[in-house]
Amino acid sequence: MFIALGVNIIAIKIRIPYTVLLVIVGSFLVPLSQLETFSFIDEFQLTPESLFFVFLPILIFESAYNMKFRNVKENKYSMGVLAVFGLLISAVFIGFTGQWAFHELGFEVPLLVTMLFGAIISSTDPVAVLSLFKEYGAPHRLTLIFEGESLFNDATSFALFLVFLEICLHGYTGYPTLISAVFSFTTMLLGGVLFGLLMGLMFSKLIEWVKGNEHLEITMTLLVAHFTFILAELLSKHLVVMGHEIHLSSIIATSISSMVMGNYGRFKMSHSVEEYMDKFWSYFAFVANSLVFILMGLMFANLSIELKKIALLPIAAIIAVVVIARIISVYLSVSLVNVLKLEDRIPQTWQQLLSWGSLRGALAIVMVLLIPDDMTLPGWAYHFSIKDFVAALTIGCIYFTLLFKATTIGYIIRKLKIDALSSHEELGYYKTKALIYQDMLAQLADLQANKQISQDQYQTLSVYYRALHDQHVSDSKRVFKDSAHVVEGMLRLYALGLEKAELKEIFRRGEINEAIYKQILNMLEIQIARVEQDKRQLTSINERFANWFYISIVNRFRKLLFLKPKTPKPEEVYLYYRTQYKLILKVIDELEKLEHSRLYEIFNDKQALSNVLTVFQELKVRTEERMKEEIKINQFLLDRLNQQLAKSLLSETQSQALNELYGSEIITTKLYISLKKELNAE
Repeated sequence: MFIALGVNIIAIKIRIPYTVLLVIVGSFLVPLSQLETFSFIDEFQLTPESLFFVFLPILIFESAYNMKFRNVKENKYSMGVLAVFGLLISAVFIGFTGQWAFHELGFEVPLLVTMLFGAIISSTDPVAVLSLFKEYGAPHRLTLIFEGESLFNDATSFALFLVFLEICLHGYTGYPTLISAVFSFTTMLLGGVLFGLLMGLMFSKLIEWVKGNEHLEITMTLLVAHFTFILAELLSKHLVVMGHEIHLSSIIATSISSMVMGNYGRFKMSHSVEEYMDKFWSYFAFVANSLVFILMGLMFANLSIELKKIALLPIAAIIAVVVIARIISVYLSVSLVNVLKLEDRIPQTWQQLLSWGSLRGALAIVMVLLIPDDMTLPGWAYHFSIKDFVAALTIGCIYFTLLFKATTIGYIIRKLKIDALSSHEELGYYKTKALIYQDMLAQLADLQANKQISQDQYQTLSVYYRALHDQHVSDSKRVFKDSAHVVEGMLRLYALGLEKAELKEIFRRGEINEAIYKQILNMLEIQIARVEQDKRQLTSINERFANWFYISIVNRFRKLLFLKPKTPKPEEVYLYYRTQYKLILKVIDELEKLEHSRLYEIFNDKQALSNVLTVFQELKVRTEERMKEEIKINQFLLDRLNQQLAKSLLSETQSQALNELYGSEIITTKLYISLKKELNAE
């Protein structure tokens, strides 16, 4: 970990992905291990078991946990086509073209070997690329598509690899082998999805049962990743249905269960655990990645493969084939999505970046290590094994992607202007800088009033920062002669952000249940996505939003079973509108105070402010009417509910007051415990 820490610091300084440096440093550790003092380094080995069953579930969970079902649903075609259709194109192209390239170089290789290699090398590793996407501010949708493709093409790649490995080991007997391969490939993907859903829902319920015990909740998230992965592998070895072996993709199962945990299970956690989860898993993934890439470097340098005997020219040729295969697979897949207009169009520049930003990593090494040492095929006449040959090709491709692709992605992003600011971001840039300088001027006045700087220093600095402030205000007016529309969009995002923050606080206080929270959160996120895409926030003031994803799935299953859709109780309907009403009041209050706050430096457009206020005032009237209708229909029931809510809020106030007094050390621990017991007993 000390090495990983040092490498990470250096990588930040020289602005290259730290995973690249980790592999290089790992390679240089091999000569160091020859010294007696450092001979223990040889004991650290990257085995298929440790990579597959320890590190891989961690990396999958961390990536899938933060993927929202709604975002996946909106981009399902681009992700799915790239992850399945695109990978199959890439693997087949590499198989046939690779064999032809080797033949032209006088190197006869069976087609099954190049097809096996094509399945291995077509999966992508998003770790280094995503860190650069975040650093350069790549569009959210592009990042999402790339991450989704990388997550799901791992499963496709591994399933295809197992199919080709099975054919290599047991031979090809015509149609029966082909049908068996298609059946195995399909059951791995579909079975993995269903098993992942089951495990995700099961562990979400387990977390709900242990809610309040923080250690158990966090342990459950560790278990959902590793237990799902290992159990899927065990079932794949022993599950037989009607004489057919059923294989489940452990990668797909873990991905889906992790997504269920992130979209459903996270709301069943204690609030303190839910807030801690992102940091915990981010650090855990950092540790896993660091160890994997260092050990990969060690393994590469230790492999007993003589590259000169295998020949460097074929390795260079296959690297070119892999690069071309990626370009073809991306352009064909994305063109299909664009032509059929399945989703919003994916720009040409994004396709170029997706073509180049395809690194290879941990999973490729896992698959290589799973090839038997003694595996051979008819026509293989070389003194080195097929495993050594495929390993040499894989290592060559991994080094190429890490040393050349990863280090040039930042340049490609800038060259294609993918990091260019949108109109509201550009205006936000000028206005934010102006606000920062305004705050600095206020701070200077405080420093001078407190005699921390002299009058001369104050004058010099205030003139300097006043000039910068005025310059950015002037630039914003020059660049955006009519900025009302852009400011209005920024205001809408600000208002929706206020609603999200207040909604979370209401949920934390226990005023609403999980279903209401998720339904309103879903509504707010849909509106935020619309505003970010410069679309109308609401289609009409009475717009009804689609159910949250989980509720939609449940209702579909109920429909299949000829059951009525699940409908909310009267008190849930009332709480739904009551919560919306509170959120709207919060926004109106903040917007009305905006003209006299420091944020008016950003939102200083009265017409834009008036337009947004009008929308929320209309929403207030409509929501209030709905509340009154519910109260009129269920007067007694809702009066009792309001009384319960009042008691709950008063209890929350008691706890907050007691915790504040204890936190400020005004009362002793003994007194705190005594008062807490007394209040809980009331």
